[in-house]
Order: sequence, then structure tokens, then C-alpha cells
Amino acid sequence: MKEQGTRSITGAVEEASETVAELREALVRAGIVLPSLGLDAVTLAADSPGRPPLIELGRCTVETARLLAAAVLPPREEGGRS
Repeated sequence: MKEQGTRSITGAVEEASETVAELREALVRAGIVLPSLGLDAVTLAADSPGRPPLIELGRCTVETARLLAAAVLPPREEGGRS
């Protein structure tokens, strides 16, 4: 039965790794680089079936944070208030 759990964990790690790659590509297309983007080592080491690993976004510069905010927020209307 342990093998089933291992397979499940492996699948979750593969899915998380693919998601990191997709996110990295999307960010690059938006002109954003998160150098620390990757899988969270603590949740990888936890070996908890049913709990997928977290994705570590990491730290970034103020400029990168502004680029992220601009990328995820809808454009403001001219003359409108936020």
C-alpha cells in the first residue's frame, strides 16, 4: 500500500513542477522574473500523501512587485478612482 502513496506523491510533485514551469513561462512573457520560483522544500520533505507541495514564489524587488501587480490587476479606467 505504501507504493500507492508514493506514486500519488510522485504525481503531485510532477504536477507541481509542471505548474512551476507554466508559471515561469507566463511570467517571462509578462517581462517578470522570480529568481526563487520553485517547489517549497519544506512541503516536499513532509512526505504527506493528499497534500501537494506548495510553490515557493520567493522574494522580489519593489520593481518586480509592481510588475506583478500590473500584470494581475485590470487596467484602471481613465479618470476613475481606485
